[in-house]
Amino acid sequence: MPFANFKVPAGSLTAQQKEVIVHRATDLLAEIYGEIARPNTMVLVEEVTEGGWCVGDRVLTLTMIQGNDDGGSA
Repeated sequence: MPFANFKVPAGSLTAQQKEVIVHRATDLLAEIYGEIARPNTMVLVEEVTEGGWCVGDRVLTLTMIQGNDDGGSA
């Protein structure tokens, strides 16, 4: 069973955007493994809570990820 797991910042995607991820990931895995895999493909879109993201030892917020905050740089 193919499995894809996407982790996204909580509140950053609409339900429709999550659905697009599910459909496109399923299409991709069916393309790779063949249509027989489609009914058994699992796609999980997980929302990570505020402060649960870190890149380069820097905790990111949704505001920073969306480009609305300079992250405290001068």
